[in-house]
Amino acid sequence: MTIYDEGLDRTAANFQPMTPISYLRRAALTYPDHPAVIHGNQRQTYAHLWSDCCRLASALTRRGIGRGDTVSVLLSNTPPMINAHFGVPMADGAVLHSINTRSDPASIAFQLDHAESRVLIVDREFSDAAKTALASAKTAPLVIDFDDPEYPDDAPYPKGDPIGIMDYAAFLAEGDPDFVPGKPQDEWDAIALNYTSGTTGNPKGVVCHHRGAALMAMNSAIHAGLGKHPVYLWTLPMFHCNGWCFPWAVPVQAGTQVCLRWVRAHAIYDAIADHGVTHLSGAPIVMSTLLNAPDDQKRSFAGSVAFNTAAAPPPETVLHAMADAGFDVTHVYGLTETYGPAVVNEWNDSWNELPPDQRAARKARQGVRYLSLDDLAVMDPTTMQPVPADGQTLGEVMFRGNAVMKGYLKNTAATADAFAGGWFHSGDLAVMHPDGYIQLKDRSKDIIISGGENISSIEVEEQLYRHPDVSMCAVVAMPSEKWGETPCAFVELRDGRDPSEADVIAHCRTGLAGYKCPSRVVFGPLPKTSTGKIQKFALRSQASEMGQQKG
Repeated sequence: MTIYDEGLDRTAANFQPMTPISYLRRAALTYPDHPAVIHGNQRQTYAHLWSDCCRLASALTRRGIGRGDTVSVLLSNTPPMINAHFGVPMADGAVLHSINTRSDPASIAFQLDHAESRVLIVDREFSDAAKTALASAKTAPLVIDFDDPEYPDDAPYPKGDPIGIMDYAAFLAEGDPDFVPGKPQDEWDAIALNYTSGTTGNPKGVVCHHRGAALMAMNSAIHAGLGKHPVYLWTLPMFHCNGWCFPWAVPVQAGTQVCLRWVRAHAIYDAIADHGVTHLSGAPIVMSTLLNAPDDQKRSFAGSVAFNTAAAPPPETVLHAMADAGFDVTHVYGLTETYGPAVVNEWNDSWNELPPDQRAARKARQGVRYLSLDDLAVMDPTTMQPVPADGQTLGEVMFRGNAVMKGYLKNTAATADAFAGGWFHSGDLAVMHPDGYIQLKDRSKDIIISGGENISSIEVEEQLYRHPDVSMCAVVAMPSEKWGETPCAFVELRDGRDPSEADVIAHCRTGLAGYKCPSRVVFGPLPKTSTGKIQKFALRSQASEMGQQKG
């Protein structure tokens, strides 16, 4: 003990658990009349948003929901989704579980059971999938419907029938707007659960804590350049890594969140022009949607809009086209296990003077760590020593710090493996450049990232093997101008069998969500090692050529 320890203990006066809930409370107190949420014709001030979050927390508490209970939501980018990011953890420490709205019923059922969900809030757009999932799930959560009053009459997806005990508006009305939310007992308490595809069919449940969410919200505000009162457009699904923590980050600067149910060019351009949008995020498909829109769907707008994109780095031509269209693109990288992006391609202004090929090379790099990430390294996973920073030597990307998950729910073995040696092992292979910027080279987990969503190649292969004509198969990523990547299947057929490509894809659709199905099926002998192992590296090369030819 030193002189700086004696009599200098933590007390309620000098130490409180970090939580992003405090950001919303501060914004509501400081800017009660400032617009917090825009959804179609609806407008919510910060005072209104705080009141709704208190109502949700109160209604959940009255139903017996509290610390450690899972509240699952199957919602679009609508006000209830923003409410849930605050109101659920405000319910005496309940945990928010956001379900990918593109999931198939079997995946939804697995997650509900694994998470032991006590409540499920469902947008009626997804009620059919939810109903099928609930029929096979072992758990029986309290089901609440959300009937969106802004749902258009000419919507491309009709609303399903109600499946819950009441509508969300009625449930909210049960709550007390003056409810006093409890704080987390410990900043290490869980705040959110997100499922991520791994190398097996069933996803792993990534558990995030209040401290990480609070720090990553501030990180997002800093690295995304959220100035005072930003206007953030929801083109990124809020179910994806909790919307990269932006539901918690925007209130840091008392900004406005503009909801968007579907990513459509016309609606995006209208929102930017009508509401003065300053920031948005998304996968490469969002950029494609903006750039390839017909002229009659585009609108001019003042200033430049900051666009954060993850997944593969955008090509130089796309970056130029985005700049010409009024968008300033920043490339970020991360995983669900790191609360979304935790690495940013921090751009040096001096690089603007470099020749085009050198400038493009720097833009292809993933970058450097976020502020709250203690360390980012490229290491030999066997020796746990950093690889030379030569831009050539491959190693595994590893993370350490407060931007890393608590671990995997009910999976101590996977958690121990992920944290072996005191680092989080990403499974991504990269090089470290002399200036400390990392650059990805491959994905050791064989995960395909399509439209910003992770697809397990093994899950697709398992469905292919259920086809009676398939003898052997392998699935790899194929480049896609629109989606970034799509699954490409290589199939060896049983003797005498001759299905068409369309037949095999149709079979996949009977057991997989549409976005997980192969966009191409190639028939023929698979390259193998002397021991019979399929050489996926050769198939990746072939798929890459196919994708480039198609582009």
